[in-house]
Amino acid sequence: MIFREAQILDIEQMHAVRMSVKENILPDAAMISAKQYQEYIIDFGKGWLCEIDKYVVGFAIVDLKNNNVWALFVRPDYEKKSIGKKLQDIMLNWYFSKTKQTIWLGTSPNTRAEIFYRTYGWRETGKRPNGEIRFELTHENWEKLQ
Repeated sequence: MIFREAQILDIEQMHAVRMSVKENILPDAAMISAKQYQEYIIDFGKGWLCEIDKYVVGFAIVDLKNNNVWALFVRPDYEKKSIGKKLQDIMLNWYFSKTKQTIWLGTSPNTRAEIFYRTYGWRETGKRPNGEIRFELTHENWEKLQ
């Protein structure tokens, strides 16, 4: 199991991970373009992935411009192996090394993702217009979790 920074050449496999999930489903694969992945991992922030034998099993992308977790997904067959937790740790350690701004994300209610974020110190701050729960994590709370 290797964790490393995401590259442009990884976009196709990252999108395959995104489309494989059973919760927080993207209704149409075309809703997110390769260009958007590229912008987020090159221009807006950074991304990381986990691969096993060159097969991407999970990835995370953070957006420094909007102080947002743009993506954190793990293939269903690789859940419950601490991959999401490790990707989150790498991502947030990098993020908070660049800024102390509170970070936010949205996730669907009544999902394993909701439980995951609550478990790891994220605080619910409301609902997004699309019905997702809005979670936030302050630098101070992240430091306490380390």
